[in-house]
Amino acid sequence: MKNLIITFLCTLSIPAFSQDDLMKMLENETKNQTEYTAATFKGTRLINGQTIETVGKNQLNFWISHRFGALNTGFIDNFFGLDEARIRLGLEYGISNQLTVGIGRSSQEKMYDFYAKYKLLRQSNTMPVTLTLYGSNAISTVPTGSFLESGTEMKYKDNLERMTYTGQILLARKFSDRFSLQLMPTLIHFNKAETIDTPNDMVALGVGGRVKLTKRLSITGEYYFADFNRPKTSLYNNSLAVGFDIETGGHVFQLHFTNARGMIERQFIAQTTKSWSDGGIFYGFNIARGFSLDKKAKELHK
Repeated sequence: MKNLIITFLCTLSIPAFSQDDLMKMLENETKNQTEYTAATFKGTRLINGQTIETVGKNQLNFWISHRFGALNTGFIDNFFGLDEARIRLGLEYGISNQLTVGIGRSSQEKMYDFYAKYKLLRQSNTMPVTLTLYGSNAISTVPTGSFLESGTEMKYKDNLERMTYTGQILLARKFSDRFSLQLMPTLIHFNKAETIDTPNDMVALGVGGRVKLTKRLSITGEYYFADFNRPKTSLYNNSLAVGFDIETGGHVFQLHFTNARGMIERQFIAQTTKSWSDGGIFYGFNIARGFSLDKKAKELHK
């Protein structure tokens, strides 16, 4: 009888020990799984500049960016800048979840820009930051002899002389559901500088962030310091922008104020002519609309 009782108790203990072992195995497996951070920023652009976000595979983004005139141009003459407008239209496509390519056309200096972004690292429980590499090429197509936004005359006839290249390392961390911060070390190369105020190779450092206020509303800001190797006598200023992101289902609506009217890196980082201190502030907005070109996803939703 004693042996029978001992055998019975041992039989009861086996499932208990097995369950404990199973729970430990599941806990260890969960700890080893990589959990990625999502939505560090809600769009591929912060305000003027890029974010670490890329477009999903087979997804297409259509961007409309609009800048009015400066607020200090007066009410009677220019209705605080609303009588003027600059616009950029852009398309960007996700070749993969990590690689995005894009193209745009700006009315300012009749500029075309081409770019690519590659997400090299992604923030997770094992990686503290997200790192994206960005590169672009821009070319001005205004006629020779035209005066640019900076007040200088376009003298170059050769298209190669009109080209500008930009390289950036976009480094960001989402500290919480409400706060994200990004650093943007930048190098801009002018094939031929238009003025003595613009070095052929310009170094800049940008910092930007996002604070989530409600489920669909966020406040954003970005600042680019470009005085590392720019002449002290330069008439250009550093770019500062603040704004709001409004999520409305299929697209993001961005409202902002900035002292940079241009919407391409060479313009808002290297050639910002206005200053917040004297009211040289431009009101503008970005609208991003996403479209899915994934046939498999469409078939699943039929």
